[in-house]
Parts: sequence; structure tokens; C-alpha cells
Amino acid sequence: MINNRDLSWLTFNERVLQEAQDKTVPLMQRLRFLGIFSNNQDEFIKVRVANIVRLSQIKGKKAPLFSGGYTAQELLPLVNSEVIKVQKKFEQTYSVILSEMEEHGIYVINENQLNKTQKQFCHEYFSSVISPRLVPLILRKTTQIPFLRDNNIYHAIKMSSGKNNSHSRYAIIQIPVSSSCPRFIGLPSAKGRNDIIFLDDIIRLCLDEIFFMFNYNNISAYTFKLMRDALLTLDDDISKSLVEKMEVGLQNRLHGQPVRLVYDKDMPHDLLDIIASKLKLKEDESLDAGGRYHLMRDLMRFPKVRPNLESKTPEPLEHPDLEPFSSILKAISKKDILLSYPYHTFNHFINFLREAAIDPKVENIYITLYRTAERSKVINTLINAAKNGKKVIVLLELLARFDEEQNVEYSELLQKEGIKVIHGVNGLKVHSKLVLVERKNKKFAYVGTGNFNETTAKIYGDFGLFTSDPQIVADTSAVFDFLLNTHKHFSCKQLLVSPYYMRSQFESLIKQEIRNAQKGKKAYIYAKFNSLTDEEIINLLYSASQAGVEIRLIIRGACCLQPQVKGLSENIHVISIVDIYLEHARLAIFHNDGDEKVYIMSADWMNRNLDRRVEVGTPILDKKIKQSLKEVFNIQWADNEKARDLTVFGRNIYVEKGKNKPCRSQIELYDYYKKMK
Repeated sequence: MINNRDLSWLTFNERVLQEAQDKTVPLMQRLRFLGIFSNNQDEFIKVRVANIVRLSQIKGKKAPLFSGGYTAQELLPLVNSEVIKVQKKFEQTYSVILSEMEEHGIYVINENQLNKTQKQFCHEYFSSVISPRLVPLILRKTTQIPFLRDNNIYHAIKMSSGKNNSHSRYAIIQIPVSSSCPRFIGLPSAKGRNDIIFLDDIIRLCLDEIFFMFNYNNISAYTFKLMRDALLTLDDDISKSLVEKMEVGLQNRLHGQPVRLVYDKDMPHDLLDIIASKLKLKEDESLDAGGRYHLMRDLMRFPKVRPNLESKTPEPLEHPDLEPFSSILKAISKKDILLSYPYHTFNHFINFLREAAIDPKVENIYITLYRTAERSKVINTLINAAKNGKKVIVLLELLARFDEEQNVEYSELLQKEGIKVIHGVNGLKVHSKLVLVERKNKKFAYVGTGNFNETTAKIYGDFGLFTSDPQIVADTSAVFDFLLNTHKHFSCKQLLVSPYYMRSQFESLIKQEIRNAQKGKKAYIYAKFNSLTDEEIINLLYSASQAGVEIRLIIRGACCLQPQVKGLSENIHVISIVDIYLEHARLAIFHNDGDEKVYIMSADWMNRNLDRRVEVGTPILDKKIKQSLKEVFNIQWADNEKARDLTVFGRNIYVEKGKNKPCRSQIELYDYYKKMK
């Protein structure tokens, strides 16, 4: 019994929407959760729905089946129905939050609700900030529509003139959202009140200032957004470098096939018809009637006008084994050190690289990079190391969806600074989070579950292990040797590496639990992943359940396994935790007849991670860290504030408290790490 991945993912995003509906969450954070939901939904449509649409065009025996046994033709209407249903919930939730904001003196007003002072402010703001950025495009029935970018919002303009408004003229304006021209603008407001207006509505107010040269009786604007297929294809011209292919591929993605037009439901039919026909979007499932505003991911950047209504996240902690102004390399030489983000500061990792960059005895630094921050401290530290005479080798994976452009820029920057940059392995995406520092007579490794990104490390829950263990360091060296010389065979004594060993090793660990259970011994598997969609692993877990293995799973996103089915998965329980931090860490614990095996890794239990990516997991050898990770899992398993029970597919029922004391695991974990010595 396999649940469909796409339908399961949609139920995950509905859990994000639940956070916006939860009145125990600070009000403005609820608004930001709406922005997160909207961003997730847009990416889902551009990636997953676009893929289903593409495959739905394949007919006959060659048509692939999706998880759950669906054909693309069967799955597409189900997915579209769920998208529409949850979008209605979004709009209802947004309306409720706006009403609650008004109770606290925060008003989102439109161009028709402005007082005289505010109108003057808006006209001045339009003239000085917005107008220079506008490029109005006139639509003609006989000409091709100008190219419309994905990830933007537009006003469709209708100007009516003549007797009974019988003549119409049409235009399009891109709404120029940027850091210097934000989506939300604070207005002059009465004392104790904050009035905010959408950038869209200032443009509506000033339409006459844009189209003054035309004669019309009425003019109106209706917002819409276009979503394009985000598939990135690279040509096979061997004369081009991968960077050159990427640059061409990114340009092609900008012109990807439109898959969905979301428009203001009040848009006149003639205006909608001309836009849809020129974009060749004629099918009902490609056109979504929505509200007045679109691209609501911008809610994540709504102005912070009332600090008392915002979430308060505590400052990251210093790890007790890493004292300020002392050598991190020396500390790692003595013992393994596990960092848990965002509870521990990411500065420890930055300082690890900084020390390696200036230590005279450090000779080589190897690192894999996937998604890095804007103005990345990691990139700057690597450049510093190269300037200090270190040999720096960076495996920079260019194919990181929606971050490819930044990765290309960093690749060129690093190479200009004399750093050797490798662009992945042919046919495989390098998703591992790995560092090797080679010092005279000593080597150090870092194996993580999350990206080397100081921005996301503040909100993503992840693990990272510092170690100088000879076997793990030797394995890390072998992995980098393979990445640099892909023809070279390698083996590992400790690390789990996909696509070569990780699947078989996990299968072996699960089968060992099955054998132990069949012998009447205690057997359990506790695991935490972002997604669980691999059918081979799922079927093996079903076999383990039937053998009597106790299985506890914490799966944040898509989960194709169905727990608590009689005769199939009665011994499997699954929960999902959605809270202020994104649960991103991957952890697996196997009882192993009392000699527990504990692993952290960069891979989820998904086919792509186990078979088509270079992923790395490490065993935890330090007994104290092992015990700590088990305690961390138990704290999360006890969550009865933000955990949902996934027993009933698609329901997102909160875990019942019963007689248990309230437990919000992310708060409990901060306190847990704070008490560590």
C-alpha cells in the first residue's frame, strides 16, 4: 500500500497552513506562514504539476505510473482539485488574519480607502520610486504577447472608451517588486494605528499618470501571475563547459512552458481571453480564478510594525565544548562534537573554516557546496584560505533548483580567486554536506544534514558532526578522491555513501531488525526524514512491522508509507512536526540487539537520494552523542503541541495530549541544549 507522493506533499503544505490558522502562534508569524505556504504551493505547481502535465501527454504503454499506481491523466485532476481546495482555505485564513490585525491597529488598506494625506504620499511615492521602474506593454489582438517572466506579478489593464464603452484597449504592467521597491509600503497613519498598502494598489491609484496619453472613459487593473515549467534542461554539446550549458539552460527555463495562470476573478472575460489565448492556455485546469492579490509569498516580508505580535526566537547557543577564542581543531582532536542547528550557532562552522584558513599547518581544504547564502561567509572564508596559500577544492553542485544562477556566479568568483572548482559528477547530483581539512599529521572531517548556509541555519533544524576519527576521515578522503576522479573505485568502512552503498546498508540494517524480531528479541527502528517515498524501503518497513519490529517515524513532508494498517503496518507510527523552525535533519536509530547504531545523513529515504545523488551519512561513534541523539528523537516523539498523526491519510490530526504534559519539542530542545555541559 503506497500513498501518492504529490497528494501527500499537498497534505504537508496544508500543515503549514494550519500554523497560520493556529491562534497560539503570534499573529504576524501566522501571516508569514501564509507566505511560506504560498511559496511552497507555487514551487509545487512549477515543478511537480508541470511534470504531471508533461507526462500526461505520453499515451499508451510507455506512460509512466506515479506512486500509488496513478497515471498522469488520473493524477492531474486529483492534484488540481486539492490545489484549488487548499487555496480557498488560504484565502479564508488570510481574511481572518487581516481582521485580527485590525483589532491590533494594523490595517491593510487599498487605494479606495486612503485619506487625503495618504493619497498625496502615494502619488509622491509613485513618482519618485515606482514610475521609473515601470514598463507598460500595450496588447494588440494581432500581435504576439510580450514575454512574461515567471516569479513576477502583473496588472492586466483595460481601458474602455466610445459610446457605451464599446471600444477597449489593453495593456500589461509588471509590478516591480524589489528590495528598493517593496511589496508593502507603510503609510502616514494616525497615532496607535499602522496603515499598510500593497505596491499593486499604489499603481492602481496612479493609472491615469501612466496612461494619460490615451482617451478612455474607464480604466481598471486586475492582477495576475504566470507559472512556468521549472524543468532545467542542458544541451549535450561537448564543446561547451557545464557553466556555459547552465547559463543557456537558465535562459531556457525563463522561457519554460506556461503551466498555470492565476488571475483576479473579477477580470473581464475579454481581457482574460486575450491573455490566455496568447499564452496558449485554454484548458480549465490551467486557469485559476483567485483573489485581488497574487504572489503572496511576499507576506514573509510583511513589515514588522508590532514587535509584540512577532515570534521571538532565542539566540543560538554556544556549544559547551567550543569555547570562545580557542582552537576548534584542537577541540575536535580530543573528541567528536555534534552541532544541532538552529539551537547551536552556525558561527562554530564558520570559525572552523576560518581557523583552517589561517592555520600555517593546514595544507588542503575540500568542501561540497549545494545552496549557500547571499553574501556567503562560507565563500569568503574559502577565498581567504586560498589567499593564505591553502589548496582549496570546492565541489560546487550547480543543479540546485532555483539557486542555479547564484551557484554559477559563485563558481566564477571562486575560480577567479585561484580555487579549484569541480561541477559535480556526470549523471549524479552531489547533495552531500561534507568538509575535509588536511593538516600536517592530522585530518578533520565535517559531515552534515543541511547546507553550508548561515541564513537558513537560523531556521532549519539540522545536525553536523565534527570528527577526527581516523576511519571517518579516511572515508571522507576517499569520497573526495572519487568526486575528483570519478573513474576511481572506492569503499568506505564507516560512511554511508549513495548511490553505491547507502541503500544496501540501510536495507541490511532493517533486515537485521527483522531477524532479531523473528528470534523474539527486542527490535526497533526510529527515524526522522524530510520525506519517505522510496517504495523498496517502504515495503521493507512493512515487512519489519509484520515481523514485530517497533517503528517510529517523524516525516516532515511527503510520506508514501501508510501506518497502522491491520496485517501490514500495525507496528508503524508516523508523526509530522511543523513549527517555527523547518525540520530538516535526517536521523536513523537501529536497536541492533542492544548495540544501537545511530546515523545522521544528507539523504532522505527517496529514490532520487538513494539512487541518483551523491549523499553521505555517518555513524555516530561517540557514546555520549549517540545517547544525546536518542534523547533528541524522544523529545520530538513526545511532541503534542505541533506534531500531527499521519495515521489517517490527508487529515493532519494533531497528536492527542491525553494525560501527558504539554510538549512543544522545539522549545524543549532549546532548553535541552541549554542545559548541556
